[in-house]
Amino acid sequence: MSDVTGPDMNAVVGEQDLLLVTLDTLRYDVAVELAAAGRLPNLARVLPAGTWEQRHTPATLPFAAHTAFLAGYLPTPPDEPTQPRLFAARRADSESTNAHTWLFDTPDLPSALTKAGYHTACIGGITCFDKQGAHDSVLPGMFAESHWDPELGATSPISFEAQVARAELVVGGLDPARRLFLLVDVAALHHPNWFHTPGAKAADGDTRETHAAALEYVDRHIGRLFRAVSCRRPCFAILTSTHGTAYGTDGYEALRPVPYAEFTMNPGEW
Repeated sequence: MSDVTGPDMNAVVGEQDLLLVTLDTLRYDVAVELAAAGRLPNLARVLPAGTWEQRHTPATLPFAAHTAFLAGYLPTPPDEPTQPRLFAARRADSESTNAHTWLFDTPDLPSALTKAGYHTACIGGITCFDKQGAHDSVLPGMFAESHWDPELGATSPISFEAQVARAELVVGGLDPARRLFLLVDVAALHHPNWFHTPGAKAADGDTRETHAAALEYVDRHIGRLFRAVSCRRPCFAILTSTHGTAYGTDGYEALRPVPYAEFTMNPGEW
């Protein structure tokens, strides 16, 4: 059992709303560079110390990463893989839980939060949320409410602003007394992202630079998401990535280092 560190999720769960934003395929190095250059003004407002924490993803495919996240296995610091988890299934012996870990007895986090009185909702982005077949219904099927359509998907140049509008509808349609757990899988960073660079053409393809432009696009609209989810009560938020797109880095297709941030937003701050 690890020493007591980090936020006490036993005090958070049941009192605050919860937001998990997966910036699908976002590279850690790109995220850090843009934050340091002042190109992420909205995200900079919530990033602890103004920058991202480096963590390692538990998987390098979006489906596998989300499955791990929704079992409580969020990305971990590279030098502390057994860092105490925020959420975890109750087990007889665990090296990655402590007194601040919110323990649950169901198969996954959404069902556990449902049992704790939360309304659970997801707004999908990439195809593993599109409900077009049995496989791509697994993740959205964990939630009481799920949304996906082509406008929210990776091929849509307005995917994130459409996702934010959908989140506003989810929050607006909920009983004010009901707690909310919302997952937003942001598809804008995922292939294709070339169209987020002015003047780019499909033939030019995706690059590290278009990946960065996609993150700037997300930053322009994320304040609306933060305002929506924190308008009713404090909201504990987690921002991270499934894995990083390599763009040929060292011959890899996917990178394990991902950006990570966790923070609480209060009503009126956005």
